[in-house]
Amino acid sequence: MRSATITRKTAETDISVTVTLDGTGRYDNRTGVGFFDHMLDQLARHSLIDMTIRCDGDTGIDDHHSVEDVGIALGQALSEALGDKRGIRRYGDCLLAMDDALVRAALDLSGRPYLVWNVDLPTQKIGSFDCELLREFFQAFSTHGGITLHVDALHGINSHHIAEAAFKSVARALRAAVEPDPRMSDAVPSTKGAL
Repeated sequence: MRSATITRKTAETDISVTVTLDGTGRYDNRTGVGFFDHMLDQLARHSLIDMTIRCDGDTGIDDHHSVEDVGIALGQALSEALGDKRGIRRYGDCLLAMDDALVRAALDLSGRPYLVWNVDLPTQKIGSFDCELLREFFQAFSTHGGITLHVDALHGINSHHIAEAAFKSVARALRAAVEPDPRMSDAVPSTKGAL
């Protein structure tokens, strides 16, 4: 099984993340940030990556440290579970519609982190959740997962729908990228021979 557990403890957060790449999308995520848990559940369900995430963070200050640090730990867990990336498809993309929202995600598990985030949300908050934290999560996730990630919101008028479509589209792209390639099961998907 391609799986990993990462623990991360700082003065601001205490986090445990377990992922299983060859899962069925089971999730048990508890970060203390309700809307963020909902988004992480979507990420697990639609990527078919089993995820268990626990975060005890300084949410009395705000949610920033919890959201960003979960992104760091989740990226590290994904990277560890992928190992040398032998036999994976490497690339994934998804154009996902959710009601008024249309979001495109494309990614490369290249080991070269880069985030392009073209997602404008019409509100600053979704409930009590600060919308600017969405980019912070994906920045941390892509950096520590070694992922080139492009996310573009093409349409949308409802912030919740746009955010959820972003997580779902990244999830579907991630599902495609981590899947084994039956035609290249023993090869690293690069002319370099390493990623």
